[in-house]
Amino acid sequence: MEPRDPHEAHRAATPLELLFDLCFVVAVAQAASGLHHGLAEGHAAHALIGYGLVFFAIWWAWMNFTWFASAYATEDAPYRLMVLVQIAGALIVAAGIPRAFEHVDFGVVTFGYAVLRVGLVANWLRAARSDPPRRRTALRYAIGLTVCQIGWLLLLTLPRERWILGWLVLAPAEVLVPIWAERSHPTTWHPHHITERYGLFVLIVLGESVLAATVAIQKAMDAGEGLAPLAGCFVGGLLIFFSLWWIYFDRPAHRFLTSNRESFVWGYGHFLIFASAAAIGAGLGVSVDFFTGHAHLPGWAAGLSVGVPVAVFVLCVYRLVVRPLERGPLVTAAFAGATILILLAAGSTWAVLLIGLILAALVTVQLALTSESP
Repeated sequence: MEPRDPHEAHRAATPLELLFDLCFVVAVAQAASGLHHGLAEGHAAHALIGYGLVFFAIWWAWMNFTWFASAYATEDAPYRLMVLVQIAGALIVAAGIPRAFEHVDFGVVTFGYAVLRVGLVANWLRAARSDPPRRRTALRYAIGLTVCQIGWLLLLTLPRERWILGWLVLAPAEVLVPIWAERSHPTTWHPHHITERYGLFVLIVLGESVLAATVAIQKAMDAGEGLAPLAGCFVGGLLIFFSLWWIYFDRPAHRFLTSNRESFVWGYGHFLIFASAAAIGAGLGVSVDFFTGHAHLPGWAAGLSVGVPVAVFVLCVYRLVVRPLERGPLVTAAFAGATILILLAAGSTWAVLLIGLILAALVTVQLALTSESP
């Protein structure tokens, strides 16, 4: 398992990586569905906490595989088998998400994570054997991931009311493993490949938003609600989807991923981009439920269920994708102003439509201000 060349030309996502992402669609859909139903029933605090916990598990599992594959993917039979083991673990995690949401039972999710770790740690041990300059780095990854996984398994022995305290210890420990490991000898991840992989995952979570809104509208129409009261949600939802795609993919991000320090900020910061993008779909579903009388929450709360994740997405894209390109104060003002207007519009009865129009205006301003940029 030789390290890949970080300057390799035409480095693109492999069919195996795309299969890995496809299986994570299931987990993202389960998390968004749990958030949707929790918000619609008026259990916002419980739904948001559960969503944060399970989406961290989804994101972190995806992150671990993605960065390893960018540096060491070989496509030989042992590597493929270990990736398939990780995919099986991801599907087990997805199957356990409803129990985690409804009963705060993370047993199935933890077991799925253990299966994931078997494949990932095995690949890190292969890398340690075949890449002597980075042997220490690979062993640090293997040791750190194994110790954290043992911690998660031990956490299952604690009472449920103490589980969250253990999570507050183990989740930061997980995040620190790559920082500790990469200090020895950085792995050879590929900037173009990484940005492509992240972009593909953004498309997955945005796609889940479209699916969630479409299913909600379909159910309303099947129940005889009609499309007229949902026209604002439909048009606004499309504008939100198109605009968020536009601002994220406006320019390639690989140009400023030149060091591990920058890549850690960019890579870890995408947790909020991914989580907010998937939460937008849940919020759109809540808005449809509100207009059809199936949501147990006031109109302003339904609007916030869309406005808050959209605002988080816009701010994070500005910080991680737009700002590093140094586009000037006018672009900064446009993103700041759009974020404020989105939050103000969230309290309106027609929040979804207004937010969509604000985002469309932001895209128009961004185009006008950057049309002459290289």
